[in-house]
This record gives sequence, structure tokens and C-alpha cells, in this order.
Amino acid sequence: MTSLLQRFRLSFVLGLFSALLLAGCSTTRTVESNVNAYSTLTALPAPPTYRLERLPSQNANAVRFDAIESQAQQALANVGLQRDDRNASLVLQLGAEAGFVPNPYWNAYGYGYGYPGFGPSPFYGSFGFGFGRGWGFGMGTGWMMDRPTPLHHRKVSLILRDAKSQKIVYETSAVFEDVWTDDPAIYGVLFRQALAGFPTPPQGTRVVRTLVDRTTTVPLPDSATAPAPAKVESAPAPASR
Repeated sequence: MTSLLQRFRLSFVLGLFSALLLAGCSTTRTVESNVNAYSTLTALPAPPTYRLERLPSQNANAVRFDAIESQAQQALANVGLQRDDRNASLVLQLGAEAGFVPNPYWNAYGYGYGYPGFGPSPFYGSFGFGFGRGWGFGMGTGWMMDRPTPLHHRKVSLILRDAKSQKIVYETSAVFEDVWTDDPAIYGVLFRQALAGFPTPPQGTRVVRTLVDRTTTVPLPDSATAPAPAKVESAPAPASR
């Protein structure tokens, strides 16, 4: 009996070690978000330019918002749009938010805790359509044995208007919820996912997955992207420089 127990313990330890080794050797991570997009565009506008219209909350926190704005501009350039405040055919409004949400896996088994829904993060806030409690950058993940780990909630949104008519021609958002996050890099991935299929994306909600470098959270080229399941779209990789 003792020998059997020892073998069981040894097998368990070896299995755990192998799992940790495989996880440590992995160099990629899949970022999955729910993208909701609507467009009346049929092609890139001429000229393919835009100007950014900041909201009062964004101007009040300009230094903090700059990182979000930079991530969005890179994603827009990746789909062929360039910022030109003097000769813009489109007007852009950005939104970004962060916080925590309950982990649905634990809630399904009756492990409730004091998050009655989406709540603002003590370190992050929101930019765009409402401003939250603060801001900060970092990489987050964790585990607590006495209470379930909540999910990091990250969301970005973009609205494009025709500069002359002021009519909305493109509206999109991407929502990411996971026990892991990497700020501000995750926002760059989400902006790229939100713009997947631009200027003629599938209308409505869909899941978009992007394979990123585990260390830098930079999206990998299309050639290195794992095949996506049906009805799941891969966001474009950054344009090579």
C-alpha cells in the first residue's frame, strides 16, 4: 500500500512538473475578444484619412490617454487609415475601459463574491464614454485560494463619422475578459481585433482571436497564426516595417 501511494505521488509530481514545463516553454498566447461591428462603408474613403476628436474626459487626462491613442493609431494604420487633422475625410472618437468582472466558472458552482457585475478596477479607469477611478500600467494575473480570481475586463471602441455629413459610417468595439492581462499592450491587440475586416466587417457580434508573443503581447504575423475555428476570425498582424 505504501509503495502504491509513493508511486501515485511520484506520478502526480511528474505530471505537474511536465505541465509547468510545457506552459513555461510556450512562447505564444491567444487573445480572444467579442467584437461588435457595424459599417456602411464599401471601401476605404478617399483620402483614407481621419482626425481625432477627444472627449472632455480624455483631454482632462491627456497624458494617460496618450498611450491608448497611440495604440489605436497603430491599429488604424494597419488597415490603411492615416491621421491627418487638416485633410480628414473621417472623424474618429475612441473609447477604452478597464475593470473587473466575476469569474463565470466559479459563479456556476456557487462561489459568489462581492462583485455585483462590472466594477471599476482600483488601478484602472475608463476613457471615452465615461471616465473611471484611475489609471495604471502593468501585467496582471493571480490566484487566491480563499476566493475566486475575478476576470480582468478590457474594452475598446471606435466610432468613425463622415467629416462632411457627420453621419456615423463605422462603429466597432472589442471586449476582452480573462484572468490575465498586459497593459497597455492589450489595448493595441483589442483595437486591431475591433478593426478586423475593415472597412466591410461581418455585421454584428463575432469572436476574434489573435496569436501574440507571450513576452511582448505583440501580434504575430499571419503566417504564424494558428488556424481559427469556424465563425472565429483572426485579427490582422501589424504591417511589417
